[in-house]
Formats: sequence, structure tokens, C-alpha cells
Amino acid sequence: MSLAFISSPIDRKSLLRQSPDTIMQLRNDLESRLVRVHGDAALMNNGSLVLDHAGIGAEAVFLGQGPTGESWFATATASETGCVPIRSIMVDGLLDPSILSILAQARSVIGWHDRHGFCANCGGKTEMADSGYRRTCGQCAAEHFPRTDPVVIMAVKMGDQFLLGRQASWPPHMYSALAGFMEPGETIEQAVRREVMEETSIHTGRVSYVASQPWPFPSSLMIGMIAEAESEEIVIDHKELEAARWFPRSELELMLSGDHPDGLWASRPQAIAHTVLSAALKT
Repeated sequence: MSLAFISSPIDRKSLLRQSPDTIMQLRNDLESRLVRVHGDAALMNNGSLVLDHAGIGAEAVFLGQGPTGESWFATATASETGCVPIRSIMVDGLLDPSILSILAQARSVIGWHDRHGFCANCGGKTEMADSGYRRTCGQCAAEHFPRTDPVVIMAVKMGDQFLLGRQASWPPHMYSALAGFMEPGETIEQAVRREVMEETSIHTGRVSYVASQPWPFPSSLMIGMIAEAESEEIVIDHKELEAARWFPRSELELMLSGDHPDGLWASRPQAIAHTVLSAALKT
């Protein structure tokens, strides 16, 4: 099973965003489609994503155009009635991966609008511009753009031993790769080493890239890495982790396949942690 949220067929058509007349025509095009989201959920009906086809309002964000030229828009729905959590849609495989990826884009950009109705510079009210990819302040004229928060997520290994942790809020028996937000002024490699050290006191050296994944909760970019450990003794930061331990290769293989005799498991296949840990097993 492939990673979720990475298979979007959308051409974002960034130049079209700056043409109000063209966007207005697309809003009224009967072939256009409107995705409705409510927080981390999307409007569904009998297992299918609800897509309106006409009369798309001015508040809808232009996402881009699909492979057959159809235009995609997104908007927030005030009611949660009929909405299904996007995580559940992902895990249960309710949507084609390409549509799920469009939904991730919709959730992220609508979530940004929900949180940026007022200017961070002066507190004035902001208004949508560029068909949803900019907000401008009517008071100080500051411009605000959608943001993506980079997160490093890493498989830490020492020979045939792999370091995994778990948070108290996770489902029972789940362990996963360590992860954390990058900080200003850091390289990816520096962020990996800092996060591993902060959470487990493990020193790491060589760091290599595996893959990346958009994660729309609310809008992160997961950067998957493998880090080579240079120390072995774990000291847990209990503000971050409930537990952390070294797992032998054979045990991690069973956790990833879902065959561990004690019911331990290591992240879902749709999440990049699964991909990163699987890649680490091959090194």
C-alpha cells in the first residue's frame, strides 16, 4: 500500500489564481467540483466524497485543475453532519489515493483560512485573495500566505537494533519512529539529531533521506530520514514520550507486518513512519 496524500493529479495553475474573471467562469462551470471540509473531516455520502458541480461561492478556494481539465475548489462547511474524519477515510481506504490527496490539499488550505482571519502584524481583519492562496490585511496591508510546517521523522538504528518510541495518546501496543518539528535556522540533519537527543538522549551521526509526505493535520510536511546511532543508553523525556526502546530487526519486521506475538505494531502503512522503518530494515 502506498503512502497517503502523495498522489494528487492536480495541476495547481498558480497563474490562474491571479485572474478573477477566469476563476469566476470556473466557479460557474458545471464540470467544476467543490470539496467541503469541517476541521479534520470531509463531507461524505454513502462512502463517496460529496462533490457539488455548480454555483461555487466566492469563499471557495481554487485548488487547481485535474487531468481532464475539471476545476477543483474547496470550502468549509459549518455543520459536521455527514462529515467523516479524514484519518478514517485514509485508514479504511474509502477514496481513491488521488482523490484522498486532493482532500488533503483542501483540508490544509481551508484550515489555514480558519486560523488566519486576523492579521498577525496588527490584528486587523484579513480578506481572501489570489483565489484562496493569500490573505491581505485591510488595516496595515500586510500579506499572509499558506504555510507548511516541516517535521522530521526518523528511523534510528544501530546495527540490527532500531529505536522506536510511543506517546501516551497513541493506540495500545503502537510504537513508531521518533519525530519533531524543525526549528528556525536548522538544517534537516540538525533537526534529526536534536530531536533524537531531546527525546531519548541518543547521539546520532550519519543522517540520510528516505521520502516525504504531506500531512494535513493541520498542514505539515513529514520528512522521512534514517539516522545512525552513536550511543545506546536511552533516557526518555517523559514530556514527549511514554516509552522508548531498542527493537531487534526480527521483532521490527513482525511489528510492520502485523504478526508480532504480543500485538505490538509500528505505524500504519499509509503513514511515512512505516515507509521509513521499512527502508531502515533494508540498510
